[in-house]
Amino acid sequence: MKPKTEPPSRGVAGFRWKLTAAIMLVVTCIAGTALWLAERQLTAATEEELQDSFQTEFAALDRAQAVLRAALVERCRALVRKPRIRAAFEDDALDLLYPNAEDELRDVVARGPGRGDEAGARRLQGRFYRFLDRKGAVIPPPNSRPIGALAREEEAKLALPQLPTEPQLGFLPHADGRLSEILAMPIISSDTGEAIAALVLGFPAFGPESDGRHASARSGIWLGDRLHHDGRRPETGPALERALRGALPEAAHVELESGPHLVFARELNAGSLYPRAHEVRAYPLAELAARRSRLRWQVVGLGGLLLAVGLAGSHLVSIRLAAPVERLAVDSETDRARRAVAEAALEVTSAELQRSARFSADASHQLKTPVTVLRAGLEEMLARKDLTSEECAALSDLIHQTFRLSTLIEDLLLLSRLDAGRLALQVGAVDLSLVIASALDDLGAQPDPFGLALETEFPPGLGLAGERRYVAMIVQNLLENARKYNRPGGRIRLAATAAEGIVRLTVGNTGATIAPEAQTRIFERFHRGAMGENVPGYGLGLNLARELARLHGGDLRLLRSAGDWTEFEASFRQAGPSGGAGRA
Repeated sequence: MKPKTEPPSRGVAGFRWKLTAAIMLVVTCIAGTALWLAERQLTAATEEELQDSFQTEFAALDRAQAVLRAALVERCRALVRKPRIRAAFEDDALDLLYPNAEDELRDVVARGPGRGDEAGARRLQGRFYRFLDRKGAVIPPPNSRPIGALAREEEAKLALPQLPTEPQLGFLPHADGRLSEILAMPIISSDTGEAIAALVLGFPAFGPESDGRHASARSGIWLGDRLHHDGRRPETGPALERALRGALPEAAHVELESGPHLVFARELNAGSLYPRAHEVRAYPLAELAARRSRLRWQVVGLGGLLLAVGLAGSHLVSIRLAAPVERLAVDSETDRARRAVAEAALEVTSAELQRSARFSADASHQLKTPVTVLRAGLEEMLARKDLTSEECAALSDLIHQTFRLSTLIEDLLLLSRLDAGRLALQVGAVDLSLVIASALDDLGAQPDPFGLALETEFPPGLGLAGERRYVAMIVQNLLENARKYNRPGGRIRLAATAAEGIVRLTVGNTGATIAPEAQTRIFERFHRGAMGENVPGYGLGLNLARELARLHGGDLRLLRSAGDWTEFEASFRQAGPSGGAGRA
């Protein structure tokens, strides 16, 4: 039943719509990709700008803090070297520790309310000081007024798990919202050189100043799962603390009450025995959102313009392409009809080939029995005693012809099996050197009316993957051809080599060369050419040898035939380390 086909006009209209939709889809994808890339680049540029600002601000803070802490460290070293403070520990006179220290540290602790907290007075004035014993515990003072008042919970946070040998930096939050930066300086014994105590001084903590470009940025110090500001910034709300709690990334996007923010963090006291503290700064992304909105409108506008241009262009293109598409539809219909005819013819040809192969196989099987019976009868007649010499010679010739006929029948049967694809190889490792030696012995046993010289060159133990009897047939056919088509006093040269997994067997002989126009047909069945008219044979040897070589995964080809020399080459797969056993 012939399938229904739509009219060409309807197919062309459908093609136009499909082309228009395809162009609009491409333009939409381009616009969407451009928008995505632009937003990604804008976000990356904004984040890089904010990170540069963060690094710049804290680089300045680092320089200021480095100068301040260096001065603090030097001043604390000078304080702990005071004889009266060191003597209180070495003489075990801790009741005199704080009274002696009050005179020595009088100019260190700020006097008067708020003096050490003034925003512009970042001096070396401390808020408080305490001493730690050999175990790192706080030595309680008899009177905290002159040394800086601290609540009991705050004072307990000054203790260390062990007495430090190097200055330790930390931060102490106060109940009134203030934040102190604390510095623990070890006190070294003048006798043993070991740390016998530590002096802990607290100073006002300070952070970076805004550069004016990000005045709305929020900053603070993250300590003990809380964000502390020391009165420098308003409270950022619990959303920022929830985002920072648990893990503190170097950069993160956080949604706060006032909108999205980009948060950066940096550790302040790496390696200290005091709890870790981080400087945190949150930058609002409202400007980035506004720039994204403007960018989206610009891309959408450009995409709409491209869509309009694409729609008009696709209409013009579809009109111009409609005629070729219509011709293509007609040609396609014609090609489909021709293909149907060709497929039908191919089925008929295939069936004929199958019948021919079956006929060849059946005929070969049927001929084997009569030929065998004929040979037996001739041999029985030849055994009679009353035959003349002429009659014996005639019977011998007839018996020889029955052998030739049997060989022809076997070749036809083998070719029919090859054509039908029913010949399966029992592939194994075949020693080609032994096969060649056996074939040369058989060749030497035959009469040699030409007096041929034989040259061989092949290594021992040359292995290939195949079936021995079929490899032997290939070698015998090539040697038989080289003998039959030679000249008196000529020579035969046989060589075999192996390289890159391929075994190559070449057989060459002197004698009349093959004409160039006949070289393309020498592998055809029953083709003998002018040079084979007076040579016995049926024209099946080369065809059968090539089919068997290809069945082994190789090939048989004519290398050259010129200048009194003809040479053929057969190739095989080399046997692997395991012998190449398998089934083909």
